[in-house]
Amino acid sequence: MQIDNAFVKVTEWFFPPNSETGPHIHQMDYVVVPMTTGELTIVDAEGNSSRAKLINGQSYSREMGVNHNVINKNDFDFTFIEIELKK
Repeated sequence: MQIDNAFVKVTEWFFPPNSETGPHIHQMDYVVVPMTTGELTIVDAEGNSSRAKLINGQSYSREMGVNHNVINKNDFDFTFIEIELKK
């Protein structure tokens, strides 16, 4: 964790090959800043799988309530910064 204050929680996530977050539900709106270019596998609560292409430095945001597992099926390490927005 890099920052955790009244406004934001900033976490750097590092995923070696074949590692995963485990199923989780986001409790806050959030922004992801990829630090690696590649694809991650996303598995939703119903077990549906999709691939998300992330590009180093190209951020995206999601609203709270997202329920998924994120898996690094690449043969290289993957890193991103997650910025959770506190209300």
